Amino acid sequence: QVFLVVSGGGLVQAGGSLRLSCTASGTTFSGYGVTWFRQISGQEREFVAAHKWSADRTVYAPSVKGRFTISRDVAKDTVYLQMDSLRPEDTALYFCGAAYIGNGDWYYTDHRGYEHWGQGTQVTVSS
Repeated sequence: QVFLVVSGGGLVQAGGSLRLSCTASGTTFSGYGVTWFRQISGQEREFVAAHKWSADRTVYAPSVKGRFTISRDVAKDTVYLQMDSLRPEDTALYFCGAAYIGNGDWYYTDHRGYEHWGQGTQVTVSS
């Protein structure tokens, strides 16, 4: 059975940093697209950043580009989301999703296309 284990949320002041991690369990990330989403209560999940494992390529939402950075540890099958210059509007429940795509592409912004999800981790940025 495939699990995604997410960790790293917390409370931070505006301008601060946090790092989230998403680790595959029961599989490797080989052939997967791994994406971070965030969600505020009552709203749709919002795309944050997507990483294509086979190509080591990442795409960011305009709202986080230049502040958030994805990195990875291949040996640990882990994707990290480094969040710098955090703003109060970044406050949300953050999720990691994985979709098997092989060498193809996928509609990474559509949360309905992901078959595996980690548990959410709360990020709260105070002003």
